Amino acid sequence: MGKPLSDMTLEELWELFPIILTEHNEAWTKWYAEEERRLAGILRPNDIRISHIGSTAINNIWAKPIIDILVELPMSMPMENIKDILVQNGYICMSEQSNRKSFNLGYTSEGFAEKVFHLHLRYWGDNDELYFRDYMNENPLLAKQYEELKLSLWKKFEHDRDGYTYAKTGFIAEQTDKAKKCYGNKYYRR
Repeated sequence: MGKPLSDMTLEELWELFPIILTEHNEAWTKWYAEEERRLAGILRPNDIRISHIGSTAINNIWAKPIIDILVELPMSMPMENIKDILVQNGYICMSEQSNRKSFNLGYTSEGFAEKVFHLHLRYWGDNDELYFRDYMNENPLLAKQYEELKLSLWKKFEHDRDGYTYAKTGFIAEQTDKAKKCYGNKYYRR
């Protein structure tokens, strides 16, 4: 058995969990749907929206085989309560701010499990990823440009997740701005 994740340095974590890109896999949609059902059962989402985001939610592009999930809740709901439920159900809290928390499931001391999830807990309206996802799916040529960017960065940042993410930021921000102009208040919720 390997060293506990909590005892690893950032460099050790990046070595154990490198950037890996694979061709689009139709199973990703199924994995998301299964986890969404499980989350709906444990969170009992009266006013919570659960969404598939990230590259695995974009049709026909290479992606890290990690299912990104956005969970949005109203400002009146204490984020700490949801955090406790997620941790009790196997998620590991990786980072937290007052208005954002990130979790993962499927990271082990031996490396990635078969199914890996990143869950982004946010308040309503902090959902740029929904706009980006929809814009990429409705504009396949832009999605292919995004795929090419990701592939060009892969080996350079294989063990530097922050660098990889930062290098994509300009493209994502530009396309998200276009999407918001195109879609208006599509994801607005009171």
